[in-house]
Amino acid sequence: MSSQVVPMSNRLSSVIRGFVAGVFVLAGCATETAPQVDPLAIGPDVEAIGVVSEESGRVIAASGGLDAWSKAKKIDFECVATFYQEDGTFYLTEQRYEFFPWSSSVRISGREPSGEYTWQLQQAPKAPGGGRFGVLQGLSEYEGLGVGVDKGCVAEGILSLVTAPVRLLDKGVEFRWSNETVNLGGQWYKPIKRVVNADAPDSAGQRDAGFYQSRSTERVDMVLLACGGSRGVLIVRGYDYRLLGRGEIMIPSKIEVFNADATGRVRHRIIQLDVK
Repeated sequence: MSSQVVPMSNRLSSVIRGFVAGVFVLAGCATETAPQVDPLAIGPDVEAIGVVSEESGRVIAASGGLDAWSKAKKIDFECVATFYQEDGTFYLTEQRYEFFPWSSSVRISGREPSGEYTWQLQQAPKAPGGGRFGVLQGLSEYEGLGVGVDKGCVAEGILSLVTAPVRLLDKGVEFRWSNETVNLGGQWYKPIKRVVNADAPDSAGQRDAGFYQSRSTERVDMVLLACGGSRGVLIVRGYDYRLLGRGEIMIPSKIEVFNADATGRVRHRIIQLDVK
């Protein structure tokens, strides 16, 4: 049997061509599978954190520290959501929450028997479509939330609680820190009133609210939001705070949302979120 000897230069050229082709194939695959960057996952505005008040600094320090929050472009978790009706019945489901602290936005998604849904609240003026609550996909209503509940207000209340350390740095609003403490449910708090100037370009549709700093932990673990209408006030409370992953920021393991009258007296619980 005869054999043909291939010149060394030809063999080397074939190897090089194969290697280059492989590189381009791999590069093409890498380009196709590269994760897309969420436009809401932005970092902090340097001007927003240039000067931190002593009061806000204590809240931030007790919640993981400014460095950790500066790196927290996105916070997400899965949870079991329990929706309560005024007649005492309740509805269980699962939801996913994605918080974008520095674009002041939250995305809520889940799946119901009738299909999947995604809701989104965007408040930061620099965020795409900032300052509005809307349905990105699927249902605008479903049996979990009671009739008349303002989903946008609920989303803002939960966002304000989870990202409270960053919210205290918001521009376009005024924070009035009280020198007095109040006892609510057996816990002592220092009230912080958020007053929104609707004409300010950075207010982004936020509502007047009360942030309550726990005197024992120095974290803000309760928010009162003025939703307007006959429902009056929304109360959002966080419990059992824990460090989230490697980011070292503190988030609540449990969140409860209540309807209350204008005096803050609770009418009934609306939602309970148990983070997985």
